[in-house]
Amino acid sequence: MKQLKSLLIAAILFVGINQSVSAQAKVAHINVTDLMSEMPEMKAANTQIENYGKTFDKEYRTMVEEYQTKIKKYDQEAATVSDAINETRSQEVQEMGNRIQQYQQTASKDMQKKQEEILKPILEKAKAAIQKVAKAKGYQYVLDSTVGSGVLVADGPDILADVKKELGF
Repeated sequence: MKQLKSLLIAAILFVGINQSVSAQAKVAHINVTDLMSEMPEMKAANTQIENYGKTFDKEYRTMVEEYQTKIKKYDQEAATVSDAINETRSQEVQEMGNRIQQYQQTASKDMQKKQEEILKPILEKAKAAIQKVAKAKGYQYVLDSTVGSGVLVADGPDILADVKKELGF
């Protein structure tokens, strides 16, 4: 009876281990940042983003130059004008500084929004190719191995080459 009990426990453990081994998911990884940087569409997207940013840079530089010119002028004339005028000028310079700061924040938000808008279709194309390759190769999970993405070890299969082939480059 004692042997039967031991044999039964061993059988249960064997079946449990066997099921957990067969239930392991196939996992692969890919560096999505590398993939996207190598996609042909990224060159055009980066040019578009850069050109969009230049419009903000030009306006920003104009505002800063005007600001610096006023400060210089007001500093030169400060000793020859009344305190009331200096106070008014000080407020004017402070308001200009605030406008420049506000413009910079708005431009940054607009740039981020435009960048997301431009990159979204490229990312979706990459994601679709990753899903297609993963399904064809039988992977249940594909982790992003981009530095800082949270993947600490990426020793498993890297599907970057397969996804690049799927995308045609």
